[in-house]
Amino acid sequence: MKRKIVILGATGTIGSKISENLLNEGHQVTLIARNTEKLKKYHSLGAEVISSDITNVEILTDAFKNADSAFLILPDNVKAENTRDYQRQVTGKLIEAIEKSGIKYIVNMSSLGSHMHEGNGMMAGTAEQEVRLNQLTDVNVMHIRSAYFMENFLRTIPLVKGKGINGTAADGDHSIPMVATRDVAKIAAEHLVNLDFKGKSIHAVMGPRDYTMREFTTIIGKAIGNPALPYVQVPIEQAKQIFLGNGFTEDFVDNLLGMAVGIKNGIFNYQKRDDSTTTPTTAEQFAKEVYVNAYNN
Repeated sequence: MKRKIVILGATGTIGSKISENLLNEGHQVTLIARNTEKLKKYHSLGAEVISSDITNVEILTDAFKNADSAFLILPDNVKAENTRDYQRQVTGKLIEAIEKSGIKYIVNMSSLGSHMHEGNGMMAGTAEQEVRLNQLTDVNVMHIRSAYFMENFLRTIPLVKGKGINGTAADGDHSIPMVATRDVAKIAAEHLVNLDFKGKSIHAVMGPRDYTMREFTTIIGKAIGNPALPYVQVPIEQAKQIFLGNGFTEDFVDNLLGMAVGIKNGIFNYQKRDDSTTTPTTAEQFAKEVYVNAYNN
C-alpha cells in the first residue's frame, strides 16, 4: 500500500536517505526544508518540496493533515544562545502542528543516551522531546534511538588529510555502538510505511557491534592505505576553541562537547543489543563503500 508521508529535515544525513528510500518505493512524499536547493533531485523523483522553517506551525499542520505518517527531527542550531530553550521551542511547535492536524503516526529521530536528562549534552534535548511527544493523546509515536553515526568520521577528513591523525574530544578506548545512517534510514522508512507501532515505542538502532574511536580509526586508516593512522583525543578546551572559532555559540559548543564527555560515562551503552537493534553495515563496509569515496573527493 502506498502511503502519504511527510519528512522534516530532508536535506540531512538521515532525512535524505529516508526520502530516497520512500520515493524509490513509489510513496507520496512531502519534504519540508529551509534550503530546498538540495532537494531538486527528489522533486524530479516525484516528491512535493516545501520551503519552510520547521517551526512554521501553519505549514506543518497543512502538510500533516492528510498524511499517514511523518518523520520528525530536532535540528541543531549552532547560533542558539540557549540550546535547550531553542530545542523546547521547536518541540513545542511540532507538537502544536501534530495536535492541530490530527496525524496519527509519528516517527521521531532520537538518539542513544536519550534515557537521561542531564550529563548527555545535546541529547538532553532529544530526551525531553521524547517525553513531550509521549504526552500526546491518540497519536502513535516511534522514537528511533540511533547509535553514534559512522558518518561522523567524515567530518574529520580534513584533519586526517592535513595532520595525518584522526581525533575528536571523545575518549579513544571506550567502546560504543556505531551505526551507518543508511541502516537507520531503512528502519525509519519501514516504520513510516508499515505503521507497525501503537502507543509510544522505542526502537534502538545500534549498528553491528560496539567500536572504540581508536579501533574505527584503524579501520578507516586501512581503507585509505594508512593502517597506522593514529587516533588523538583532543582536549576539551582546545576542541571548544576550535568550534568557537567557527562561529558556534558557547552554549551550543558546551552541549556538543557534553556528548563527547558523556561517552566515557556510558551514555551510549544503556540500550540492550538484540536482533531488533543490531544492523548489518560493518565499519569495514562503511570504510570501503562510503569513507574512501568521501576521502578521495
